[in-house]
Amino acid sequence: MTRSPSRDVPVMPGVTAPDYDVSQPLDLDYVGAFADVTPEERAHQLAVREFVQEDVLPVIDGYWERAEVPFDLVKKLAERDFLRDGVDVPGRPSISFMAEGLASMEMSRGDGSVATICGVQGGLALRSIVMHGSPEQVEQYAEPMARGEILGAFALTEPTHGSDSVSLETTARKETRDGVEGYVLDGEKKWIGFGSCGDITVVWARLVGDDGDNQVHGFIVPQDAPGYTATTIEGKVSLRAIWQAHIVLDDVFVPASAALPGATSFKATAAVLFATRLAVAWSAVGHAVACYEAAAAYSTQRIQFGRPLAKNQMVQERLTRMLSLVTQMQLLVAQITRLADAGTLTGEQASLAKYTTTRQAREVASIARDMLGGNGILLGNRVARHFADLEALHTYEGTESMQALIVGRDITGVSAFA
Repeated sequence: MTRSPSRDVPVMPGVTAPDYDVSQPLDLDYVGAFADVTPEERAHQLAVREFVQEDVLPVIDGYWERAEVPFDLVKKLAERDFLRDGVDVPGRPSISFMAEGLASMEMSRGDGSVATICGVQGGLALRSIVMHGSPEQVEQYAEPMARGEILGAFALTEPTHGSDSVSLETTARKETRDGVEGYVLDGEKKWIGFGSCGDITVVWARLVGDDGDNQVHGFIVPQDAPGYTATTIEGKVSLRAIWQAHIVLDDVFVPASAALPGATSFKATAAVLFATRLAVAWSAVGHAVACYEAAAAYSTQRIQFGRPLAKNQMVQERLTRMLSLVTQMQLLVAQITRLADAGTLTGEQASLAKYTTTRQAREVASIARDMLGGNGILLGNRVARHFADLEALHTYEGTESMQALIVGRDITGVSAFA
């Protein structure tokens, strides 16, 4: 006979405080992968680390468990100039690829949802406008988005088009309404970060009709536009502190000024994704570093059979294996980023970085989760959140399979895409 829990049993609100301190940074760089970063790049990294330690870690478990967006942290990100994710905004200082990579690592070391907020707002939505928008659009949106006054989304994937987004079915057609020339958008989008709680969405749609070119174009669509309906996707077990939306576009009209003049083919979309793929690789390193830090700290504090776990050979071997994987990842992203700063990074190299780092980060998280035993599933002990969030990171910005096909085509000279 199964007994139901008593209604008199008290349930404490929020996340249980951990019994172990596993939140302190180790400044992990075992073989000097980042030894040649400039003082300015290092300062940027440490500024993000300070933000993570003081503002993110004390509160993020609660947001993650409640599946709430930490809008107060979004404001703080903007105040510290972290929200633009390294995208150049007129009047603000330029940030090197290395500095932004280190920042992505530190932000993800704190939390994947917060890092994704930066990636969506800056790396995708803002970058689309800065990269492909008109001077007027850049002037209208760039600075307000960097200040967090306008929150943006990037709507590419669809319910039936994820990895094959090049085949997207959302359409745009030219039309004049009430004397205003513009476009009418119809279709659906899915997994759109900030698509239900932002201000604008960069929608990618195929231009059809008698005067259309059947190419993919980009449009800035206000989220309060008639016909724009967004539903927050619930039931996620990953990246719970950022909302993704299922968007329905039903006869949504936007003026001609909403079209991004530089976004007239899927190549424009791919250019934005190429720029963000490196940041995803760095984020994977951040998640892995967090898991390693937690496991290393836990091993010295947890007493079993009368001694710390760290005194067991098996535990030391696992810590060494995790360190080896993290070090390999750090060396790879550091070198790939040097190529990016030199302007020689190829799409295939960026794909290899994403493919490698997310795979290895998942392995590090798995080892750490196992090392913490039952305590490994508690949010307060840090690993569980990264363990879950890495599943999303491994998929978005191009799945493992798609990255492998991109690199495989470069290796063989033969395309194996369907």
